[in-house]
Amino acid sequence: MKSNVEDVMTRNVVAVRETAGYKSIVAAMRRRGVSAFPVLDTADHVVGVVSEADLLFKEVGPEPFTGPARSVLATGRRGERAKAAAVTAAGLMSTPAITIGPGKSVADAARLMCARRVKRLPVIDDDGSLAGIVSRVDVLSVFDRPDEQIRDDVLKNIVAGEFALNPLAFDVAVKSGIVTITGQVERRAIAPDLIDAIRHAEGVVDVRDRTSYPPQD
Repeated sequence: MKSNVEDVMTRNVVAVRETAGYKSIVAAMRRRGVSAFPVLDTADHVVGVVSEADLLFKEVGPEPFTGPARSVLATGRRGERAKAAAVTAAGLMSTPAITIGPGKSVADAARLMCARRVKRLPVIDDDGSLAGIVSRVDVLSVFDRPDEQIRDDVLKNIVAGEFALNPLAFDVAVKSGIVTITGQVERRAIAPDLIDAIRHAEGVVDVRDRTSYPPQD
């Protein structure tokens, strides 16, 4: 069974209000040892995320620049000058917030992080309330899955379950998340799909394909 976001997310999340001031956000980051906070409106809905990257624009400043400093504010990213001049979370935050639901899979979270190039995702309930936060480290935690669990998953849920093959016809070995599968599949066409399914099993780092199929196929 694959993990969902709610299985790996951090539930005890510190958030800031839209009215939170610049210095209080910096102080909270230093005190908590985090690099970003979700930002909540008056209805406790997540409306954005304020991160160290957003706060750094204050060091650059809102005035026109020339030379290397100018390149920071002339990259075409919308709102950089506004962030440099902002004094509260409402102006500093990146918005709209890129969020995910607790019932989504860890793979969904990883894809969203990659697609949107973010390091963390606020997790929101159906009513938009903050339920937790999931980071890249949380997503990668699925690779802590023990080798024996991976082996059982491959044999029971993929080989025997999804593909209805005889698990006794295959030898599956797992070491450090790397699966080596040996055995004969009934038809050549099955082999690529079987290997792909194993590759996407939770905790699998790589697959060594040692399968074969009948010559006449």
